[in-house]
Amino acid sequence: MSSTHRRSAAASAALLTVLALTATACEDDAAPKAAPPAAAPASAAASGSAKPGLKLPDSLKDLKNWSADDLANWAKEHGFKPEVLKGYWDQVRMEAAKGVKPKEANIAAAKSPSRSEVQLPPAIPAAAEKHPYSPGTAVVGKIFMSVSPTADAECSGTVVADPARPGRSNLVWTAAHCVHEGKGGSWFKKISFVPSYNRAGAASGGRKATLSQLAPYGVWTVESGLTGPGWSEEGDERGGPASQYDFAVVRVRNEDGDGRSLEETIGGSVPVWFNAPADQVTAASAYGYPADAPFDGLELEHCDSRVKLTPYVYDAARPPMNAMGCTMTGGASGGGWFAQRGGRPALISNTSVGNDAGTFLAGPTLGSEAEKVFTYVSKNQ
Repeated sequence: MSSTHRRSAAASAALLTVLALTATACEDDAAPKAAPPAAAPASAAASGSAKPGLKLPDSLKDLKNWSADDLANWAKEHGFKPEVLKGYWDQVRMEAAKGVKPKEANIAAAKSPSRSEVQLPPAIPAAAEKHPYSPGTAVVGKIFMSVSPTADAECSGTVVADPARPGRSNLVWTAAHCVHEGKGGSWFKKISFVPSYNRAGAASGGRKATLSQLAPYGVWTVESGLTGPGWSEEGDERGGPASQYDFAVVRVRNEDGDGRSLEETIGGSVPVWFNAPADQVTAASAYGYPADAPFDGLELEHCDSRVKLTPYVYDAARPPMNAMGCTMTGGASGGGWFAQRGGRPALISNTSVGNDAGTFLAGPTLGSEAEKVFTYVSKNQ
């Protein structure tokens, strides 16, 4: 595209009901080509990499072999720096924010590992969740951020379980391009998360709503976070190899809260399923708050499919992306993709790229690189 849960048992049951899990992707008749070369390398000193002698992008090709210390050293230079935002995100700013579009898919640069062409299944129309949203869907929410001194934007995100704090997670999963500019850039400013945005539908249909109606569980400010090094060093305006690392994990706090965690406040979270085997993911659902036409950013939408995800690859040396047919637009970026694991929903990806026709989305495989980023944020409170 062009550029911008009640307590555990009840919540799990509700989420299983609401996240009717399924999977696809969509068509485009452009003949795929081999991915272009990665961005020009920078030395460890020039790029800010903290590991002596570690060069980029050579090290990016070897991210799966980075140790926890390698990532920790890199994170010291590239992690999110907290801000004080109390009161910044009111209903006026939220309603005026523009949807961040999934990165333009750049299909000509994509290739499937097993075909000479990328063949994507037909689009699946997004379906709006009925109001009031079920408690299970409170794990899905909107991410707001300032992308410039005069422009605010919005994405989607998911509350994920924190193994370091069972039952008390403050972690949110989203796309890296929703929180960080990518190559040569920095973190966006004033980043906050609103779970179950417009849950009761008070703002739907052009009606005016109060802040408490838009944010029934409060506004949660990002206080720390990390993207994958692959995105921070190479990410740009179009889909490409860096999109295969387009994920981020952030930690949030509620400045007006009662001391309870995000998970305790909304009643649940979902686990992340790293390295989900393709043959076990026979159905998946993508959730988000699309804001570009024909959507308005006020409704939680989802695309459900009963078709296996389609491999979508720019660089075969990196973890592949997967594609799903879906008509969601800008604002859905960063939204979670869910599949069933052992009878329970788990996060397997997030929306990263899409096409102008609004027929498909693609998201990164959450492999060892994503797991290391997640583990780092989980362990560093």
